[in-house]
Amino acid sequence: MTKFLEKIFKFKENKTSLSTEIVAGFTTFATMSYILAVNPAILGAAGMDKPTLVTVTALASAIGCLFMAALTNMPIALAPAMGSNTYFAILVCVGMGIKWQEALALVFYNGVFFLIISVTGIREKLILGVPRALQIGLQAGIGMFIAFFGLQNAKIIVGNHSTLVTAGAIMSPECLFALFGIGLTAILLCLKFRPAIIATIFILTLTAFFATDSEGKKMAIMPDAVFSLPHGISETFMQLDWLYPFREFKKAFPIILILLFLDMFDTLATVVALGRRTGMMNESGHMDKLGRALAADASATIIGAALGTSTTGTYVESASGIEAGGRTGLTAVVVALLFLLSMFIEPLINAVPAAATAPALVIVGIMMMQGMKDLKFSDLSEAIPAFFCMMIVALSFKISEGFAFGIIAYTLILVSTGRIKEIRYSTWMLFAAMCLFVAMS
Repeated sequence: MTKFLEKIFKFKENKTSLSTEIVAGFTTFATMSYILAVNPAILGAAGMDKPTLVTVTALASAIGCLFMAALTNMPIALAPAMGSNTYFAILVCVGMGIKWQEALALVFYNGVFFLIISVTGIREKLILGVPRALQIGLQAGIGMFIAFFGLQNAKIIVGNHSTLVTAGAIMSPECLFALFGIGLTAILLCLKFRPAIIATIFILTLTAFFATDSEGKKMAIMPDAVFSLPHGISETFMQLDWLYPFREFKKAFPIILILLFLDMFDTLATVVALGRRTGMMNESGHMDKLGRALAADASATIIGAALGTSTTGTYVESASGIEAGGRTGLTAVVVALLFLLSMFIEPLINAVPAAATAPALVIVGIMMMQGMKDLKFSDLSEAIPAFFCMMIVALSFKISEGFAFGIIAYTLILVSTGRIKEIRYSTWMLFAAMCLFVAMS
């Protein structure tokens, strides 16, 4: 079996092993499994059946991960994208009064357009247009974003009316619990213990069953059962209103365009950042399998829409598996298998509290920031766009917007300082697209 898997995934060539890939898959799944609860809750606002959506979310995620593994052999996981699902449910369905069946058709055609772009020469031009400084900015920005999200889940950072955010009650049980997890993960990683992240999640989950928060409630509830039968998907499967975009073209086209921008540039930014972290992207910005990664993402969106969910996209939480040593598509395959298994062990998956995965996100964010060492801070034409990109991604929780502002800042700085000849044609294409994206946001 090991030899068979070696031929498929090329462990030696990618300096990894079967056991490392399996641990990486478990780690990635542990940090992104929240989507099984969150996606149905969000799409439920559009009038869709929540129990059905749990199964649909698991299936769409598994299929997306398998597409990525088969087409790219990269350790990147996919699932219904956060942000896009909110846009779908709240803005399109609730805000604009579009039925969810009609909105699913818009997601489907967005996926078709994205696939067309992905299998043409446009994809290479897009990636070559991302300056090196912005590649670094995206990697570090996503790291900050992940760490910030983890600190919020741990209640180490909380909301504040005057300053937007502030420190939480550090001596509260929740914060001490998270700080213990961060410290444990850090120590294990410094001791070169590869499964550090997943081991910490496991230990914290067990501890949470017995620990109480500041209100005296258990941090995690022991599940009453381990197994459950998945809900059927007949209520959403192939329920798209295929002709809606043609009946209401003026109303539908702008929505499809926004979905395309969100999908394409979120994916592009995430894959670029993760590609840099895994070493799959060279110094010139070339990445052999980028086109295939985009095609996998687009295909997953098409299948996901047919199943009954909003845009399926690459997940930044894949960074946790990469930091655990994942370097091949087997990591994504393990994530896919766990999503399929989760349909039958939903009570057990839901028992893992956010407090147990928060430390993992903080540590992964720190590791993603290591790319900053390659940024030339002495050259402000690099440092300013990269920093701008980082801060927008981290503080707005929107990767596309950070990418957009970074590209715009980079281009305007070079034009204003008489260095217009240094701007590639492909960067101009991205600049124009990003200006349009910002104007439509």
